[in-house]
Amino acid sequence: MRSLLLLAFILFQVHTSYGQTSLKEMSLSNGPHAVGFQHYTRIDSTRTYQIKNEFNNQFGYRPIPISMWYPAQIDAEKSKQLTVLAYLEVLKEEEEWENLPNEFLLDWFPYLWNTPENKAHLPEKTNAFFHTTMLEGKFPVIVYAPSYQASSIENFALFEYLASNGFVVISSPSRGADTRWLEGGTVKDMETQSRDIELLLKEIHRYKSIDSNAIALMGFSFGGVSSAITSMKNQQIKAFVSLDGTERYNYPVLEKSPYFDLEKMNIPYVHFAQKAIPEEVLIADSIPAELNHTFQLYDSLKYSNAYSYRFKDLTHSYFSSYGVLFANRDKRQDKSDAKIMESYKILSKHILQFLRAFLTADKEAKVFVENSPIANGFSEDLITKKGKKAIEKEFDYKDFNDVALLQNYEDLTSLYQKVKMKHPNLALQEGMLNTLGLRLSFDSEKIEQGVQVFLLALHMYPTSSNLHDSLAEAYLYNKDYKNAAIHFEKSLQLNPQNQNAIDKLKRLKE
Repeated sequence: MRSLLLLAFILFQVHTSYGQTSLKEMSLSNGPHAVGFQHYTRIDSTRTYQIKNEFNNQFGYRPIPISMWYPAQIDAEKSKQLTVLAYLEVLKEEEEWENLPNEFLLDWFPYLWNTPENKAHLPEKTNAFFHTTMLEGKFPVIVYAPSYQASSIENFALFEYLASNGFVVISSPSRGADTRWLEGGTVKDMETQSRDIELLLKEIHRYKSIDSNAIALMGFSFGGVSSAITSMKNQQIKAFVSLDGTERYNYPVLEKSPYFDLEKMNIPYVHFAQKAIPEEVLIADSIPAELNHTFQLYDSLKYSNAYSYRFKDLTHSYFSSYGVLFANRDKRQDKSDAKIMESYKILSKHILQFLRAFLTADKEAKVFVENSPIANGFSEDLITKKGKKAIEKEFDYKDFNDVALLQNYEDLTSLYQKVKMKHPNLALQEGMLNTLGLRLSFDSEKIEQGVQVFLLALHMYPTSSNLHDSLAEAYLYNKDYKNAAIHFEKSLQLNPQNQNAIDKLKRLKE
């Protein structure tokens, strides 16, 4: 199968002009927090890796460069404001050219383009600072997966904006399983990036100011499909943001994963899509026309509140800070620089509101997410939206147990009656209740919870000799010999052949 990924997402090499943008003109409005940035490397000793441009056979353990943005306390003496050039020095390291002289940067990496306009970006000051302290508190976190073979800092302007508004963003570069290079958007590439995302999910637990109960994934381009499969693997993820993600354009890669399971993708999901690709470009660049209108993942989702936006002024490259600042413009389809920057700002605002709605339960943000773009003050000439509500899953015994746990297993009979009225198909099997009751009862700190489960079970199955026998065992384990004897007697009345009850009553009498 030809790689739709590369056909759809490469920066066009012909019909180009140079962009004239700046961070100042992008004018993302900062939130209330100063922004800290740090970059460091972790080692994944479960995988090996080779530096390809060293031209030898040496393998070491896989390095995971990590970039992180966060709400910060600025130290007037130590903290240093980053420039665009400082970010590109991170890029050099991740591209395994850390010793490359800075004057070669724009010539060395072809996607940066050595133009006067791009040179002017290098000294631009950003909103982030080195040598800062993360603020105390509990901040929700976004784990970001970059586009195909891209740097952890490709969307730094967006990350700074989110951090200034009270979020932590953590990212690592998109790289191949064995070297810097990916295979071409394969299933192996997806699984490799997913494992890197999982390492970041582990990394966030090192920070006491990160709320590990409020995690979102965000991916751009190929990072979208890698994030999608990770959200199916990890049920602790609370939301997923896709920036023109490949899960829309190359769905078969997602389906081929052994972890593919649509029922497990049951979290709020938003996809921001590029403008419709003009027919001229589809034909000239051999891009399948169906990429403009098919969206198999979105159509297949059942248990997610899903939202799909289309920008009228953004082509694929401009869903990243890099693209807005450095990418050459395709005169066949790209809008003006002013429209590109305005749309990137609108994109950032929508991402912030989505994350607030589903990671912080912000009511105003939830209204924003459910509104149409027009209701939120945006013209349909800029952005359009469609959405779908999640189908409610059948409420089963696991769901009931979750609700029971929330109220510490108290007053379970009343809870069961209320839930049964709302979910008449709910079935709580005797064996399940018996096992749960014993499991709780044999924990010395949860004996009362276990007893409550048995009382509910006996309310539902009053003639069960086995339930009385198990409840008696729970009391016996807790040295409540009186109640143990009572329920062994009841078990025997229902089943005179219960040898366990006979033996235990004999011991109790002795």
